Amino acid sequence: MSTTVETGRAADGGSPAPRKRRRRWLAWTVVALLALWAVIRVAGIEGGSFLTQLMTVTPIGAGLAALTAILSLLRRNRPAALAAALVCAVLVSVVTPRAFSAEQPPAQGAPLRVLSVNLFGRGDAQTVVDLVRRFDVEVFSALELTPAEVERLDAAGLKQLLPYRVLQADFGATGSGIYSKHPVTELTGLFTPIGHNMPAATVALPGGGKVEVVAVHPNPPLGRMEAEWKASLRALPPASPSAIRVLAGDFNASLDHRAFRDLLDRGYVDAADQVGKGLIPTWPNGRGMPPIISIDHVLADRRVAVNRVEIVDVPRTDHRGVFAELRLP
Repeated sequence: MSTTVETGRAADGGSPAPRKRRRRWLAWTVVALLALWAVIRVAGIEGGSFLTQLMTVTPIGAGLAALTAILSLLRRNRPAALAAALVCAVLVSVVTPRAFSAEQPPAQGAPLRVLSVNLFGRGDAQTVVDLVRRFDVEVFSALELTPAEVERLDAAGLKQLLPYRVLQADFGATGSGIYSKHPVTELTGLFTPIGHNMPAATVALPGGGKVEVVAVHPNPPLGRMEAEWKASLRALPPASPSAIRVLAGDFNASLDHRAFRDLLDRGYVDAADQVGKGLIPTWPNGRGMPPIISIDHVLADRRVAVNRVEIVDVPRTDHRGVFAELRLP
């Protein structure tokens, strides 16, 4: 009787050996998926909605690879632990530079203080005005700007602080606007916006200098909009030797997206990345969970020095704002 029972246990997989094999199979499956993730990220070959969205959480992928390595080592699966550690090293190598400041160009021109906030159509107007006053903001890029939000901002005092503006307010997520402390002239024909409204303006600075500003907000790369999102980023104007340009807004893109890195390669730097704050997430905010991805940015011409960046909270919107203190060449 006892012999029969023991044989039955072995047959139904209850012995340690089959369980160990299942654990090893699971570990190697996870390692293989993480390795594929790393290859796609490093090669910049993501395509389609799912992989494009997956790239946004690449810093989390590095953490998952580290956890897989530790668990595999604890379970004495040293080959899987080593493989996971190598994948972790690759992912860490592409994300950790964002935590360190970069050397800045010797810019000696006028300062420019820029704030960008996706207002979600209902961001707290008084908080925005307080931020403008606190940081002495000269240019404010407002995304998802509705006509009602325009009125709330002015009622809270924005009109006195930033009296010049190029607004394309609209209902829903489409509206955007540029507010300025200095005179502005709307720029038309600079590029063809794809997605939401993306106004552009030339800001006349004290002392005779000028800077071109674009309020950026493409549609997110969800489903069939992924191709449109890529086209929208490609359509944004490159840096120009004849003008200083700043692109500020909700790009629905992170530094782990090939399309966003291609945009940077056209003559820009990401302000947060330049001062070691490129890993601070900006979305989603105020939803009962901490933000996990960084999709709100201020991009500046490579000749511009970045002195300071702050990631700020604004109640009643699901995005954090980005403030950048720049020094023009």
